[in-house]
Amino acid sequence: MNTTYNHNLSANTQLTQERANRCFDGEQHYYSHQSTSTKTMMTFSIYLPDEALAGKRCPAILYLSGLTCNADNVTHKAHFQKKCSELGMIFIAPDTSPRSDEDAGLEVPNDDRYFVGQGASYYVDATREPWSEHFNMQTYIVDELYDLLRSEFAISSIGIMGHSMGGHGALLLGFKFPSKFVSVSALSPVCAASQSAWGEAAYTEYFGEDKSLWAQADAAQMIEKVGRQYASILVDQGAADNFLAEGQLQTPKLQEACQKAKQPLTLRYQAGHDHSYYFIQTVINDHIFHHCKAADLSN
Repeated sequence: MNTTYNHNLSANTQLTQERANRCFDGEQHYYSHQSTSTKTMMTFSIYLPDEALAGKRCPAILYLSGLTCNADNVTHKAHFQKKCSELGMIFIAPDTSPRSDEDAGLEVPNDDRYFVGQGASYYVDATREPWSEHFNMQTYIVDELYDLLRSEFAISSIGIMGHSMGGHGALLLGFKFPSKFVSVSALSPVCAASQSAWGEAAYTEYFGEDKSLWAQADAAQMIEKVGRQYASILVDQGAADNFLAEGQLQTPKLQEACQKAKQPLTLRYQAGHDHSYYFIQTVINDHIFHHCKAADLSN
């Protein structure tokens, strides 16, 4: 049986609840809204434990998904709801990029390469046409969605985490905007996007040949630039990850950047694990606890 929680929306938003399902001691919700940053309709999922449904302010995790994903992937496959229910944590998963809408007659730029077009975005603001009109995911995440979440839901603090390219986004935005987030963690992150084959292709499209803009969109370079921002960050990497072996993730560069920045890092290579959601299921409870502990210390 589905239960819908109709919270009061402010007059300043166009937030639409698409569906809600009871899940452990809480509810899994989906919402859509018209974004001013991307000029498209955007969606996100949010798990609300009963404490949040009752109006008590709870710590939240903002989870950024990887290439080709949307809000469904982690919501359906990661099995985070039980631990969030037990700890009283809110878990938010936005879509990964703006998307075309045939019904609305909206065409958003795309690319045949899955690591460049819709479903990618790298959580940056593109400066080069045709991407710059809609691909403004940095602004969307840290300004528009962030403010929307804080105003519409019972959130006390927000930590940021992500997987793969979403791990890159979490590290990049966490260190670029440390006043917004109390904690950072990542799963199999792309650590130096501007120095991977994926990122080189995408950043040429989004920024052109201006390598100074590439550096502003590189997690390892950002960490080294701004220095220590958190008591500790947690990163898990599957040791049998094919993308690690291919050089797309550049994990050693994250370790080097943290050493230079004097940023404490817990980096765990998990033997036998690959890049899949089976790996995410294995370690995600540790990440939820990491963010819960940081939220407790911040209060």
